[in-house]
Amino acid sequence: MPQFNAHVRQGAYLPHWTKEGATYHVRFRLADSMPQHILKEWQEEKKELLLKREQKKGGLTKSEEERLRELSSEKVEHYLHQGYGACFLRQDLVAKIVANALRKNDGKQYRLIAWCIMPNHVHVILTPLTQELHRIVNTWKSASARKSNRFLKRAGAFWQTEYFDHLIRNEENFHHAIEYVWNNPTEAGLKEWKWRWKAEEY
Repeated sequence: MPQFNAHVRQGAYLPHWTKEGATYHVRFRLADSMPQHILKEWQEEKKELLLKREQKKGGLTKSEEERLRELSSEKVEHYLHQGYGACFLRQDLVAKIVANALRKNDGKQYRLIAWCIMPNHVHVILTPLTQELHRIVNTWKSASARKSNRFLKRAGAFWQTEYFDHLIRNEENFHHAIEYVWNNPTEAGLKEWKWRWKAEEY
């Protein structure tokens, strides 16, 4: 558990660590980007752990806290790289809609450091300035979902309700996150992938 005066905000399924002036690595994914039976199992496990945390005075054990984070990190990434689902973000016009949403308030509400739009999920590294992180992410998702659904002539959920975020704690973690986001397309076997960006100066 972090020991740097971070605040915990409870999301739909996950706790989110927040700290004023902090930088985050955020990932959010399309609604159909995971096999639904697996997603349901993981969500039920998350709910059980969160309920246990509420009922247990001392909170969860260290291993249980790690498991809670794992359910939306390493395991999820495995399925995302398999390109599960319709992968709407492979379409340039849809990826452009998402990129425009990310860039819209850069320098005003937040500072973008790096981002990568994959076929079925998005990675962003940012520092909030005037808005809370969850409000920033919700704005990205709602604006891009409306426009993307209109373009695709579809209705229904476009993004998963929850998102995963990692509070970057030090310089080493910071540079590792940037390289991870930048190299994500290569690791997934996507050649000449153009939907990624990183700032020239950090």
